[in-house]
Amino acid sequence: MRRVAAERAKRLLIRSFLAPQSSAAVSSPFSFLSSYSAAAMSTASTPVVSLDSINPKVLKCEYAVRGEIVNHAQLLQEDLKAKPGHHPFDEILYCNIGNPQSLGQQPVTFFREVLALCDHPSILDRDETHGLFSADAIARAWDILDVIPGRATGAYSHSQGIKGLREAIAAGIASRDGYPCNADDIFLTDGASPAVHMMMQLLIRSEKDGILCPIPQYPLYSASIALHGGSLVPYYLDEASGWGLEISELKKQLEDARSKGITVRSLVVINPGNPTGQVLSEENQRQIIEFCKKESLVLLADEVYQDNIYVGDKKFNSLKKIARSMGLGDKDISLVSFQSVSKGYYGECGKRGGYMEVTGFSADVREQIYKVASVNLCSNISGQILASLVMNPPKPGDESYDSFTAERDGILLSLARRAKALEDAFNSLEGVICNKAEGAMYLFPRIHLPKKAIEAAKAANSVPDTFYARRLLDATGIVVVPGSGFGQVPGTWHIRFTILPQEEKIPAIISRFKAFHESFMEEFRN
Repeated sequence: MRRVAAERAKRLLIRSFLAPQSSAAVSSPFSFLSSYSAAAMSTASTPVVSLDSINPKVLKCEYAVRGEIVNHAQLLQEDLKAKPGHHPFDEILYCNIGNPQSLGQQPVTFFREVLALCDHPSILDRDETHGLFSADAIARAWDILDVIPGRATGAYSHSQGIKGLREAIAAGIASRDGYPCNADDIFLTDGASPAVHMMMQLLIRSEKDGILCPIPQYPLYSASIALHGGSLVPYYLDEASGWGLEISELKKQLEDARSKGITVRSLVVINPGNPTGQVLSEENQRQIIEFCKKESLVLLADEVYQDNIYVGDKKFNSLKKIARSMGLGDKDISLVSFQSVSKGYYGECGKRGGYMEVTGFSADVREQIYKVASVNLCSNISGQILASLVMNPPKPGDESYDSFTAERDGILLSLARRAKALEDAFNSLEGVICNKAEGAMYLFPRIHLPKKAIEAAKAANSVPDTFYARRLLDATGIVVVPGSGFGQVPGTWHIRFTILPQEEKIPAIISRFKAFHESFMEEFRN
């Protein structure tokens, strides 16, 4: 019956195509396309996608590190090429982001030797290779290739990362902390940022779920919380005490959020601080861990600047190390630690390597984390290799050890000198107060803007510190991030300034900045 009906329909369709038609009728069996095109053209002026129709969570998301000021800087950079001498500066200095190699820092030789050999293993057996590469770089490349299935650095890996590389990272963590680390707790990611997003996906169910974040904070956190539909619960760092983290402030903000019906799921701690540069004391870390244990909060530990310590009386201790020293294990506290190859002395931002160590979660929840990781297939292999190298650099007795330590120490000591020079320069200026950078890569000076400057910003429909940063850029070519992009106590104004320009450029940058600031303050003097 169905076949008969189908054949009848087919004959009628053919007959209609072949039958003569009047001039008023459609002249072609495909003329309906013309009608469709006309209808489409009539609605072409209405965009399919508009700001009103996209995901509102995207509209709420902001990322000031690459925001308005940077966009303007990129336009100025193009203008400098097209019209040399048109501006009062001859280059744009991007002091807005922790991107060391973009400002002239050289890659660490040992790391790049191993990467090169892993990506082109056919040269490992050549005699000339031993004249170009150190013996331990060659040996390390063989070790790494032996744990990569098929020695294929261009293939997908396990979604958590290559098991042998995770084992190397776990060994490095255990050596750093003095406590065991399980390779199965390691998830290798394309830098720390995807790991943060994964945890936000896991923890945030609705806008009624909150994440305690420091203010000022790295805007990755506010952006990822917004994208995943949660609520940022701010806790303010105390600028007067060197950006101290007070437990009383945590309790206050937690209770306030709960009174509003928000379920606080997690506490974010950035140590060393970004943008604030403080390094937490062991006692403060113990207090934080006790707080999270008592309040049943997941502790998210951003520790990507762990190698960037510039003061002799402070040292980095991972929050996991402190928790284990307190006798707390997986059953006592849920803790996720983030590390990245983008920072430290290595500064390999473009290689996109990093990991998170996930502890204190049940087996069924870990399966869900693995599922989320699997959606992205795997992180890039070069980044995975670099993460293993960062956590296992050359050891005493290795051929590269002396040259490696000279490179590492040279970079870190230079960063410390740059931080001190910029700190002193800021504190010498009218209306500027700058805390010491104990670690990380930034200074976060507070600028007491004159009332007239604040009024001028308002008239320009701008936030005061953004107004200041824009004027600074136009006058000097120096790109900074307004403090409002990180959060700050209402009524205070800051800028974040990286310490990354090469050391020989620091005096000229200071001179340029001072001249601008003095002129700005004079122009808007009350």
